[in-house]
Amino acid sequence: MSPKQLPAPGVDTYFPGHGDARYRVHRYELALDYRPGPNRLGGTARLSAVAGAEPLREFALDLADFRIGRILVDGRAAHYTHRAGKLRIRPAKALAAGAAFTVEVHYTGNPKPVRSQWGGLGWEELTDGALVASQPVGAPSWYPCNDRPADKASYQISITTPSPYTVIVGGRLLTRTTRASSTTWVYEQAAPTSSYLVTVSIGQYETLRVTDPAAGVEPLRRVPQTAYLPTPLMPRFTHDFGRQPQMMHLFEELFGPYPFGEYAVVVADEELDVPFEAQGVSTFGTNHLDGIRGSERLVAHELAHQWFGNSVTIADWRHIWLNEGFAKYAEWLWAERSGGRTAAQHAATAHAKLAALPQDLRLADPGRKLMFDDRLYERGGLTVHALRCALGEQAFFRMVKDWTAIHRHGVVGTADLVAHAGRYTDRRLDALLDAWLWRGPLPPLPVAP
Repeated sequence: MSPKQLPAPGVDTYFPGHGDARYRVHRYELALDYRPGPNRLGGTARLSAVAGAEPLREFALDLADFRIGRILVDGRAAHYTHRAGKLRIRPAKALAAGAAFTVEVHYTGNPKPVRSQWGGLGWEELTDGALVASQPVGAPSWYPCNDRPADKASYQISITTPSPYTVIVGGRLLTRTTRASSTTWVYEQAAPTSSYLVTVSIGQYETLRVTDPAAGVEPLRRVPQTAYLPTPLMPRFTHDFGRQPQMMHLFEELFGPYPFGEYAVVVADEELDVPFEAQGVSTFGTNHLDGIRGSERLVAHELAHQWFGNSVTIADWRHIWLNEGFAKYAEWLWAERSGGRTAAQHAATAHAKLAALPQDLRLADPGRKLMFDDRLYERGGLTVHALRCALGEQAFFRMVKDWTAIHRHGVVGTADLVAHAGRYTDRRLDALLDAWLWRGPLPPLPVAP
């Protein structure tokens, strides 16, 4: 889908202070310099954007507490104010409706996470290096952006660091250039990407090609898989992630072609509460390696997000279950296909667990407070399983594969999935999906006929 086909984002009811619906960005070019010791970040962000249906006399970017050097709009100095994470820009001349324009922001500072009810989000300084985990609103912690999941853009990111450090960004590594004691890494992510799905990892990491000797060469050539991790963790990683190529093959079979050019895994030299996905990259902590594949379901979960969440992206945060429900179900599908418990058995366990918990979650609009509640993940997986039971095996998997194909690199909402699923059966799904998506009480356990 080209930038012209992407819809402009609307107001997100969960985060109304983020983003600006009056324009959309179709490309970011970030040229940054980062010094790990003093945690100093500086550089230039150049945004290529298109005004909406009304002339733009002013527009806003989301950016945390950095010192602004200068701001240019179409090469001319612009007036601006920068308060409370909002950079409000007034061009020297109003931008016409539908006009293409560029914004250039020069900034420096000490990046730190954005505070939220879930803790710090975004740029996090590590003991030796840094990482970025932005979901849902942490992207402004390190670059100026139109921080909406639906405002997807391509990215070119250049980061200069001291040479001992490796820089990982989602996308294709274009160049790596060393001059004196610094190295500049330039990555290109051509696929439309949400601001929260842009990540950076900086650390002293070993690089490892993830391969499956039993899978043959050709599939791995098609989807290069690379890992970056501290050298001492190599033996545990090789075992714990040893079946990731098989997951990739399975998910391509079930969900359609992998939607990006490459896939990377980072194991940060820190413990992390949970792993997290970004566009083309998933990041884990040292605590997710135990040498016995204790976190393998999470390996499957984060990989599945490349289809569900990253390529097919939610229009706003009300629809978070579309990301997490399908990723949870991918865990169950992997277990089912790799000799473990069946998806039906996982569904029964999840249903029993939910039955013992409060019944006040509306899956299709959980509210900001509950959008990352464990119940949303489990009920989301059960809703996908309910569709499988209602549609039957062939129709269900055809529906899923078509969903990822039709909406590849696009944005969707719950209503889109409801309408899409209805095309794969003669029976009405209204009552079934209404009970799972919009009602609090837990429906009966789905069972295949």
